[in-house]
Amino acid sequence: MEENPSVVTEKVEAPTAMKVALIAAIGKHNELGRNNELLWHLGEDMQFFKETTLGHYVIMGRKSFESIPPKYRPLPNRVNVIITRNEDYMVEECYSCTSLEEALELARDNGEERVFITGGGQIYKLALEKGLVDEMYLTHVEASFEDADTFFPNFSEGDWAKTKLREAVSGTLNEFAFEVVRYEKTK
Repeated sequence: MEENPSVVTEKVEAPTAMKVALIAAIGKHNELGRNNELLWHLGEDMQFFKETTLGHYVIMGRKSFESIPPKYRPLPNRVNVIITRNEDYMVEECYSCTSLEEALELARDNGEERVFITGGGQIYKLALEKGLVDEMYLTHVEASFEDADTFFPNFSEGDWAKTKLREAVSGTLNEFAFEVVRYEKTK
């Protein structure tokens, strides 16, 4: 049997699955913030956040977006996606979505390979509860904050492989010592 020379067969590669990552800095008791503000100043961690998320989609709740100082928003050199219940909420140079799933679909449809969920507490909780997260980049701040009003959700560390990425001491750049740990989902 002869092959038909007019039929061209191409090897089509399956699209790479998009990784969904959370990125956050948390205190000793999972504290995230107070009154929609961070509880600390960690210059080296801010640099890590920038380097890690640069060139990617960053998904955040409206309050988290609005907590970014105006001169830094939208976060430059990233695609900013804001989750809000208000369908009329629009910010120049940003996408607005009404659900986390819609935001993830937007990134996936545009070929994103790794998307970062950057907060706040409700969005982190939702992403973990729905099993949408493949990896987490958590900065563990060596301090506790009794007056925090927003917290990172509890999670089972046994379901994640941990890799320490860096650590820093307190000093001029960092108000507190911290370590950054990458968690990869194993279950």
